Amino acid sequence: MSEDARDGGPAAAPRGVPRAAPSEAQLAAIYQELILDHYRRPRNKGALADADATAARTNPLCGDEIALAVAFEGDVVRAARFTGRGCSISQASASMLTGALVGLTRPEAEALVRRFTALVHGDAEAAADASLGELRALQGVSRFPARIRCATLAWSALGEALQTLQARPAASGSSG
Repeated sequence: MSEDARDGGPAAAPRGVPRAAPSEAQLAAIYQELILDHYRRPRNKGALADADATAARTNPLCGDEIALAVAFEGDVVRAARFTGRGCSISQASASMLTGALVGLTRPEAEALVRRFTALVHGDAEAAADASLGELRALQGVSRFPARIRCATLAWSALGEALQTLQARPAASGSSG
């Protein structure tokens, strides 16, 4: 008997036997913990001195504030950081966004904004899209319309930053 089984936890599946998919409740708990982790220990929080594009957004209903900065090398995101304050959803979303952006091209970043926006508005296809990775933790926001703005605040800033960058001459970009 495995140690997990003795403790009442799940026993390891025998080799070659697939584990059962987590229940909806287990998945919700995992997602909640991921959101709280990004809120408590945000990734990429702070100023980005050599940003090629920046944008800021505020949610007047709750006071959430996000400023997003993105640096490119050619057409690829080299770095992304955010500053601001707000609820766990807005801060976790900004943290997850900055992590997901690095290495994407501008068109890929724009596509990610559209896909994430669909996710938090309840799009079932986006919720099943494994390429969204940990961003899928925010899919539950769709059940709380007042929180959608919190989840999309950083994403809205990214959309503006990308538009601003696109409007500049082709010579923009840190290295390229």
